[in-house]
This record gives sequence, C-alpha cells and structure tokens, in this order.
Amino acid sequence: MLITKIASLIAIMAVASRAVAVEEIHTVLIVGAGMSGISAANKLSKTKFAGLSVEIGAGWVEGVGGRQLNPIWDMVNRLKLTTFRSNYDNVSYNAYKQRGGLYEKSEAQQAFYAAEELSEFIINISKCLQAHRQDDISILASQRLKNQVPSSPLDMAIDYMAYDYEFSEPPRVTSLLNCIPLSTFSEFGEDSYFVADPKGYESVVHFVAEQFLVTNESCYVTDPRLLLNKVVNEISYSKNGVTVKTEDGSVYRAEYVMVSASIGVLQSGLINFKPDLPPWKILAMYQFDMAVYTKIHLKFPHRFWPTGNGTQFFMYAHEKRGYYTAWQQLELEYPGENILLVTVTDDESRRIEQQPDSDTKAEIMAVLRAMFGKNIPDATDILVPRWWSNRFYKGTFSNWPIGVSRLEFDRIRAPVGRVYFTGEHTSQNFNGYVHGAYLAGIESAKMLIRCMMQGDC
Repeated sequence: MLITKIASLIAIMAVASRAVAVEEIHTVLIVGAGMSGISAANKLSKTKFAGLSVEIGAGWVEGVGGRQLNPIWDMVNRLKLTTFRSNYDNVSYNAYKQRGGLYEKSEAQQAFYAAEELSEFIINISKCLQAHRQDDISILASQRLKNQVPSSPLDMAIDYMAYDYEFSEPPRVTSLLNCIPLSTFSEFGEDSYFVADPKGYESVVHFVAEQFLVTNESCYVTDPRLLLNKVVNEISYSKNGVTVKTEDGSVYRAEYVMVSASIGVLQSGLINFKPDLPPWKILAMYQFDMAVYTKIHLKFPHRFWPTGNGTQFFMYAHEKRGYYTAWQQLELEYPGENILLVTVTDDESRRIEQQPDSDTKAEIMAVLRAMFGKNIPDATDILVPRWWSNRFYKGTFSNWPIGVSRLEFDRIRAPVGRVYFTGEHTSQNFNGYVHGAYLAGIESAKMLIRCMMQGDC
C-alpha cells in the first residue's frame, strides 16, 4: 500500500560547504525531499477535501505489533498522531456481487478459506525455493502449481485484496521470492494503522527534518540549506565532483550528490545524467517497477452503507479484476462526514487518470448502486489523485517484479562514482513502504560517509 511519494519537485539540500573564490562548493547535495532524502541528510501528501485533511499519499503505518519496533510507528506515537487499526477480519461478510447485493456468507467464507489455504501454500513454496536457492517465479506461477488460479469474480476480488491491494500490481508480475513472505509483517508485526490526523502523515517527515534543520516557532523549516520547488534536470559528475542544474538555470556544485528521486522519475529521463549512467545501472533501474496506487475519496450527503464493528472494509467482485474492488468506510476516522475511500491500482489507475473525474464518479456511482440499490444519493465531492501523470512522481511506490535478482537490485542502489542513490526502491527488505524509505536514507548516508571518511567507495 501506499507507503511513500518521493518527489523530484525538487528540494536540494546542501550538507556542509566550503567557499572557493565566490563559488560555494558543498560537500553533499541531496536531491529530493521525501522521507529518504530527509533521513539521508540527518513527500508524503495531505490535501484538503470537503473541508477535511485527507491523505492522498501514504495513509497507513504497516508493520506494527511485532518483535521489532517500526521506526515510523515510533515517530507517529511520539507525535501523538490520531490513528485507527485497520481490521480486515470481516471482509468475507462484506463481499458484494457485481449485480445483486451481498454474497451469501457461507459462499464468501468458503472462498476466503480456500484463499487462505492457497496463501499458506504460496508461502511454503517461497520458503522452499529460498532454501534450495532455486530461481524466482511469479506469485501467479505458484498459484498454478496448486492448480488454483482465481478466475471467478469473487475469487479474483479476494486475490486482489491479498496481492494487488498490497503491491499495486497483479500476481503475474510480482516476484514470489522477494515479496512473499513480506519482511514488513514478519519483522515489525502484522497490524496496520490508518493515519487520520489534521496534522497529516507528513508530520513524520517534518519530525525527522527538525532533528537537523533550522525551524521557526511554528516548526516550519526555515533552514537556508533546504531549497524547495527546484526542478533538477541535469546532474554532471566526474572524479572531481558533481554539478547539479535546475530548470530555472541555477547551478550547484558539490563533492557528492545523493539522489532520492523515485524509480519512476529516474526511468522517465526527467534528470539527465552527464555522462550517461553506465549500462549496468540503467538496465537495473529500468527492470524495476514503479507501481500506481490510487486512493479515491468520495463525500456524500448522508450515509447509506453499514457502519459499526466488522464493516470497516468491503469489496466489490466484478468480472474485470480490480474494477473498484477495495472499499473502506471512514466513519471512525471522520465521524459524521460520510466519506468513502475506494482504491484502484495498476492499469485501472492509469485508465482513470486519463479520463475526467465526472466519468470516474459516474462509474463509481454505478458500482455503489449495484451494491446498495438505486436510491442512494450521488457523491457531492470526489478526489482523484494522479500520481502516474505527475512528472515529479510517475507512480506511487516500487514493486519488485519477477526477473530482478538480488544482484540486479544491488545495482539499483549502487553508487556511480560520486553519485549516490536512495529511496524506498533501494530498501532490499522494505521497498514500497515509508519505513523502507526512512531506513534506506540512513543506510545510503552511511555508505556515503564510509566513502568520504574511510575511502570505502
């Protein structure tokens, strides 16, 4: 799930500097002010919707309650952000047919039990392949080994909730060895908490930034080393240093640069590297996936869906996989505001981004009327993020696809001369998550420091 949105809209952070004549040469420039960029130097997104502060970027802290403390959960608690545990236990009681309301509980439960057995089989296959150092396969291939590929609308919806809703891409492209079981849940715990606080999830980024950047009495960063709204379009590098240029004609020089732009931005060519990055680097970056995860908020004049215990999440089973499948009612998070959240991913996200919001609203209302009847009111407000279309994001978070080995992954995060890379896509165990971005920033910074201080480059 939407774990981080790392923009290259671009903040440049200068870490230490020395004067040479009238030109400043910094020790390190950090390109990108998302979670990795901020933690490397020691953008999550909230927006206004129908008078409320809602998260269109990362919304959950995933991985809570395990033997290790998730560093993001620690910060969220220290900041006293309002959170709500996400309870998926009763989704089987809230499964809606393409036409005709709810599935019978017995039919839905039987399908969920079969999916749980399949999930255990898939986990065991992954562990077996790892133990015997076998080649990677896709999650879909492991389903085929059990001769149990979801094909009915109900089975596909359950499968979507298990995989697409987590990875933003379907089982046919997602790596089994590198994604199952997920280190986030095995190491940090299986619980997830939804952040619904007026201060926003971005407070976590500000909290990290305040540890080393100058802030004012209102806790806004005023440090002159942080330059916002600078679009980096060129990075030149040599054995003697780096030069970073922005679209407004500004030029910055340093001994090293740390690039925390998303893998999607790196693939898009927004930043031109001079000389070109070596083929091994480009090939590794181009093989990794930048997934798209779209959270669509809707507000209604009154509530027409069930609330109370066991109704937090519900799903819609359509013959087209991922067609407005995953739903969450936000009565706990925003009492009395009549807000629904529906999530789409991958090709559906890209399709929806290219059509008017009015068309999306019409499609959603047709789905809701199939679930709850013809007499429900139209939504008064709709909010549709467009991460894939935005050149500073080009998606939401990375997904590890079939065919990318650990060696190739190491090349994604490997430095090229004086150019270092960080971001959630460089976190081997936690790519796609906010804590992955945070920990990757720290690890990348350590790597650079070892090079600078010990010559371990």
